[in-house]
Amino acid sequence: MAGEPINEAEALGRLRQSEDPSMQYYGAWWLGRNRSQHPDAVPLLIEALKQRRPRDPGAGVEENAVARNAARALGKLAPAAHAAVPELLDALADPDDGLREAAARALGDLRAREAVAPICTRLAGGPAVAGARQTSCPRLVEPCEALLEALGEIGVATPEVLAVIEPFSSHEWPLIRSAAARALLQLSGEARWAEPLLALLGDGQLHVRRAALMDLGAAGWRPAAEAISATLAENSLKLIALRGLVENGSGEPGEDALLAAMDALL
Repeated sequence: MAGEPINEAEALGRLRQSEDPSMQYYGAWWLGRNRSQHPDAVPLLIEALKQRRPRDPGAGVEENAVARNAARALGKLAPAAHAAVPELLDALADPDDGLREAAARALGDLRAREAVAPICTRLAGGPAVAGARQTSCPRLVEPCEALLEALGEIGVATPEVLAVIEPFSSHEWPLIRSAAARALLQLSGEARWAEPLLALLGDGQLHVRRAALMDLGAAGWRPAAEAISATLAENSLKLIALRGLVENGSGEPGEDALLAAMDALL
């Protein structure tokens, strides 16, 4: 069965075959989840990423699902998967916004500087264009959250990039505001961009508080440690955020204080 536990050899074999998309889907997931270092993993995932075509609904796998999972897996195999950047850039222009989202996150994971210009192009026009709601569904025209986060992860902090991001800090959706503030904090290091994230830790919706926790951790903003510890959210997520401060940040509080805060949540 496609969902039964498998090993690396089986995951690679599932990607090599082309008759059953559901098996390819699970094989791609396995290689990313387990950070496969097999020399065939990246080439097979690149080939899977190229499988952007409608799927048979009866197969139980939605359109482009294999390509999306391949993109996610390639991001998890950074930096070894840098050879996938050209194909991920191609996926960034795909009509499927879900695939564009997966490609953007992978390009951010790979710190692919080649992606900065095309991502900025997709975000051009700001909240009124890229950040507008689609007419046919509740999603935005572009996967703005993923695109903004990717710019922060890639780390190109030119005035032009900052100018593209900043308008999204006023977007009507709090998750987009959070992603924009995270990217601006990562790129500029300016404390003023931590303030919207700290405010979102007190939002009335749990999913918004969760996003702000993850964004502060990803940005490594260590002055947020106390606020993170006090957030009304799961301790497991607060631990992940605090670990992000340890791994991504510098300054005060120091690592000993952060580790003590983590211990207090266990």
